[in-house]
Amino acid sequence: MAKMDRTRPSDDALRKELTDEQYHVTQEAGTERAFTGKYWDHKADGTYRCVVCNTPLFDSDTKFESGSGWPSFYDAIESGNVELEADHSLGMRRTEVVCAECGAHLGHLFEDGPEPTGQRYCINSAALDFEGEEEREQ
Repeated sequence: MAKMDRTRPSDDALRKELTDEQYHVTQEAGTERAFTGKYWDHKADGTYRCVVCNTPLFDSDTKFESGSGWPSFYDAIESGNVELEADHSLGMRRTEVVCAECGAHLGHLFEDGPEPTGQRYCINSAALDFEGEEEREQ
């Protein structure tokens, strides 16, 4: 169920703050090319946050190599930080993952992930910022 009171900056502010790719992915439900994003092969410890509103989304402890070319996680940091919506675009039936705080498109959820959840959150790097362990401790 989608939040009705999402906090979203104005379109003008978003266009000034985000790169063209970040805007396309988060605001137009775009998808970056596989194996091109900043975090697809990223191995540092820390928290992946929404690039639009800074909400914590995924922890590095749940990141795994899926072979898909996009950052993949088997669970969200908190289930209330992401929302799932039906996506019937491109003639497919998928589950879209969006930021619960601002509604930014993050990627898609698939049911082919590892234990303990069996889920694969396939997320665009352009939708994420990363806060390393050392930054969290300050």
